[in-house]
Amino acid sequence: MPENILYIILLAAGASFVQRTIGFGFGIFIMTALPFLMPSYGEAVTLSGLLSLTSATVVMVKYLKFVTWKRLLPMVGAFIIFSTLAILLLDKIEGRAMRMILGIMLIIISLYFSFFKEKLQKIIRPTRSWQLGTGSVSGIMGGLFGMHGPPVVLYLISAEPDKDHYMGMIQTYAVVTNITMLAVRTFSGYVTPAVGSAYLYGLAGLVIGVAAGNWAYKRIPGKIFTYVVYAYIALSGLIIFLTA
Repeated sequence: MPENILYIILLAAGASFVQRTIGFGFGIFIMTALPFLMPSYGEAVTLSGLLSLTSATVVMVKYLKFVTWKRLLPMVGAFIIFSTLAILLLDKIEGRAMRMILGIMLIIISLYFSFFKEKLQKIIRPTRSWQLGTGSVSGIMGGLFGMHGPPVVLYLISAEPDKDHYMGMIQTYAVVTNITMLAVRTFSGYVTPAVGSAYLYGLAGLVIGVAAGNWAYKRIPGKIFTYVVYAYIALSGLIIFLTA
């Protein structure tokens, strides 16, 4: 329907603006309404992943020079293993209660990081153990809730030297992990003609959102940027809790 097309364009614009500005949050933003516009929840998640992958790829190309692969690959490897295990366990877990717990945890963690930012930056270091641990938690959250960004965001925002290195690392991580999940969803039959046509409309929104987000990102000072990220994680937790 024509109104659905407009909604998809607007949702894609808003989600890509958020992702371009703070490095994550595409799925959290768009999935508040996208399931009501697509034939099935699986197709909505697939469309969200496709659009997020496209948006992240555009940004990744610009910041690829800031990526340190030896710090990124351990997280990706751990993500693949633990997201697969989490997906296999998904049908044994009561979803609503878990989402409520997740929402509360995100709020508490974001507040804790905000108040103890300096102390945590001394503890969280770009070491192999931190990378494997972060990727593992990200994989579990991605497999159970379709939201694998916050653990990696909290790690990278403290471990990377500045916001450009953070942006390059988080966008590259998003690209690689979204490709992995897209492969599984394609195998499961969720890449349908409805997803394909909606994706083409969503691209118009991506162009607008990425351009606006690029403008906003350049104007957020480095010291404030960290707190903007923490605030969005807390907001994400609240949204998840209220919509569980």
